[in-house]
Amino acid sequence: MQFTAQQIGLLLNGSVEGNPDVTVDKLGKIEDAGEGALSFLANPKYEPFLYTTQASAVIVSEGFIPAGPINTTLIRVKDAYSAFSVLLEKYNTLKLSKVGIEEPSFIHSTAKIGKDVYIGAFAYVGANAIVGDNSKIYPQTYLGDNVEVGNDTTLFSGVKIYADCKIGDRVIIHASTVIGSDGFGFAPQADGSYSKVSQIGNVIIEDDVEIGSNTSIDRATMGSTIIRQGVKLDNLIQLAHNVEIGKNTVIASQTGISGSTKVGEQSIIGGQVGVVGHITLAKGTQIQAKSGINRSIEEPGKKWAGAPASPYSHHMRSQVVLARLPELERRLEELERKLQEKSNTNAD
Repeated sequence: MQFTAQQIGLLLNGSVEGNPDVTVDKLGKIEDAGEGALSFLANPKYEPFLYTTQASAVIVSEGFIPAGPINTTLIRVKDAYSAFSVLLEKYNTLKLSKVGIEEPSFIHSTAKIGKDVYIGAFAYVGANAIVGDNSKIYPQTYLGDNVEVGNDTTLFSGVKIYADCKIGDRVIIHASTVIGSDGFGFAPQADGSYSKVSQIGNVIIEDDVEIGSNTSIDRATMGSTIIRQGVKLDNLIQLAHNVEIGKNTVIASQTGISGSTKVGEQSIIGGQVGVVGHITLAKGTQIQAKSGINRSIEEPGKKWAGAPASPYSHHMRSQVVLARLPELERRLEELERKLQEKSNTNAD
């Protein structure tokens, strides 16, 4: 689709400086954008590219004063970065705009499909499943029996939602993520073997959650594994059975959280963090990457680091001491040598 600079200016509540009728049909980086592209300038270090860019239009902030001649149309807005992010969102919405049911796909006769839904080829929608209005189910996605998907939710290709799980409104789940697989429950037997403990609960994902690709969220043994509203999960995360992630928490890649642990709202957990089971992390807890959490954190809003984790300031002091260990070892050996020499002298 093509838009004029004037149309974009109206959309962003900005003003046009240059040719208002110039058209753009794509977005591009200012350093390599070509004709027909729309770009933006927010970081001053990219300003030199403004004077050489081939972009047809560039979004700049209202107060920007060029240092040289410009051959492109400027769209002046209150904040260039925020304005461009709005355009990116709208562009992505248009790009992903799909409606209709592709064939071949399977939709059980008892399933309920809302208005303006997209269901891609080779998707499976089980018995009594519900797909809300304006939701998108991409190809090769599986929705088991009794699964509920809210309005304006997107499940990308290869997502698997096991039976009885519930997905809220405006949720985004990226490719190959699995929701509701069995929790890791096995009872040790007298002969050393393990007997599987049936996992009969489900997973509840509340509104406005985004989950990256290849993430696994296990169903509860009984009750529910719960991802609260606004949570953002990265790729390659493992959340075990009966875990609860608090509202507006963010978790980075390769983190694993063991069963029945509860993470407080607005927490931040870095990549490759390991958390043991049956503990609670207080609201606003921040955990550095590669940390290991082996006990509950009760004080809210604190930073933690290390394995096993300790308060962030303590961990940093420990790192300073650790870096000095070779020097301390050398000094200790020197002291031991002098003491030995003194001991030998006294013996003589």
